[in-house]
Amino acid sequence: MKAGTGSCLCGSISYKVLADPISARVCWCSVCQKIASNGTVNAVINSEFLQVEGDLSEYKCVAESGNEVIRRFCPNCGSHLFANSSAFPDFTVLRIGTLDDPSSIKPSMNIWSDSAPSWACMNPDIENIKGQPVPPQERNN
Repeated sequence: MKAGTGSCLCGSISYKVLADPISARVCWCSVCQKIASNGTVNAVINSEFLQVEGDLSEYKCVAESGNEVIRRFCPNCGSHLFANSSAFPDFTVLRIGTLDDPSSIKPSMNIWSDSAPSWACMNPDIENIKGQPVPPQERNN
């Protein structure tokens, strides 16, 4: 996926991603489970390659990692689109399911897998990290 587009459920928020993601993963932290009633599937992108149209609402909290996280979502339909962490301020976490073509990005790891419920279906062919992953490294695109 060199570039991609996406939106919230109601279409009030739309976005373009202008570069490949740095990583893609399924997060099983307790907060993501509350958001999705499951793990969330996310891509980490360099924030400078994200263009957003529309006004987002925000919710700030402290994650299990101890980092402050700002979750951004549509104020109309409630779709969670993005998150930013104090651990890596130059990057944005994008909810892959909000892409127009979510198949364009394939997760390569499960993170916070120790927090997953016993019924969680995890792909055994991808990396499994029990807690917080190493912060992403910036790539040249």
